[in-house]
Amino acid sequence: MASYPIFSLIILALSSLLPSLSISISPCDFPAIFNFGDSNSDTGGLSAAFGPAPPPNGETFFGMPAGRYSDGRLIIDFIGGVFKDLLPTEDYFSRALYTFDIGQNDLTSGYFDNMTTEEVKAYVPDVLNKFTIVVKNIYGQGGRFFWIHNTGPFGCLPYVLDRLLLTAAQVDRVGCGAPFNEVAKLFNVKLKKTVNQLRKDLPLAVFTYVDVYSVKYELISQANKHGFEHPLVTCCGHGGKYNYNAHLGCGGKITVNNTEILVGKSCEDPSKRTCWDGVHYTEAANKWVFDQIVEGAFSDPPIPLRMACKKQQ
Repeated sequence: MASYPIFSLIILALSSLLPSLSISISPCDFPAIFNFGDSNSDTGGLSAAFGPAPPPNGETFFGMPAGRYSDGRLIIDFIGGVFKDLLPTEDYFSRALYTFDIGQNDLTSGYFDNMTTEEVKAYVPDVLNKFTIVVKNIYGQGGRFFWIHNTGPFGCLPYVLDRLLLTAAQVDRVGCGAPFNEVAKLFNVKLKKTVNQLRKDLPLAVFTYVDVYSVKYELISQANKHGFEHPLVTCCGHGGKYNYNAHLGCGGKITVNNTEILVGKSCEDPSKRTCWDGVHYTEAANKWVFDQIVEGAFSDPPIPLRMACKKQQ
């Protein structure tokens, strides 16, 4: 895993989304979205750089791999509403929505490099300093509207639970790694403070901070209530307690008698599962999270997506 987020550029039209979100005040007319984030919100950058995501990625929505590490669409896809590439004109940059979904790679990379929890906590300010630099650079280029997701409960993800040792006392009632989620929450507290400072430093910008951590933990901890099952078990994977193997993941094959056999298979019904490949979420989980955040219930300030260009007084 990279030490810092993989920045992916996604340009999505909102024309089909906005008409369905009519309210009395005129909604924002974002002509494009520019997304910066790790593979939870990457629609093709990782595949372009390191090789395409193999089947069965994309099976639920696209019918084939589509650059996403999921069976279908990501939260950013639902935010965009349509999946048509656009070549932006210069004026798009000042009218676009800039979305960020970061933190997971930054934090897990430290653990995978054998750092202690205290050592991971110690470099969080450096990560957020780099985030601030990126946002200010975008602002300097004319960007004004920012929709920022905090990081999710990565201590509930199979690739973390499988690879990092925990004592019984460090596992919460759901089965998640409590120390890892505590670091995620610390990161989010500091991220929110960073966003508040950016509001002061960049007075013409509009920032919306979105608490996806709470939404994702609710989904995982109350999976059955929300129509899901086996929240800590990978849908597309192979072997072990979490159906996850770091060396033989989703789409992984082995050779037997000179014949390739797919062992990293998809589960029977991804629509009932939250975790796709041990690292990323299923389309169904992404849609559920989107439905919770789109109207602003987990946002600061509490405004819906369609009003993310409106500065609060």
